[in-house]
Amino acid sequence: MEIKAIKPGPKPNKPDGTPDERRRVTPPNQPKHPDLKPHIHKPKD
Repeated sequence: MEIKAIKPGPKPNKPDGTPDERRRVTPPNQPKHPDLKPHIHKPKD
């Protein structure tokens, strides 16, 4: 049995080349992915 870790990577694009808008991006990475919505945690989340 092999354990594979989930590794962060670039946001995948849809087949037509546009970013997958279901994804969210953290505020520090927002400049790299301007089309994606920010992912902000609520307090105690």
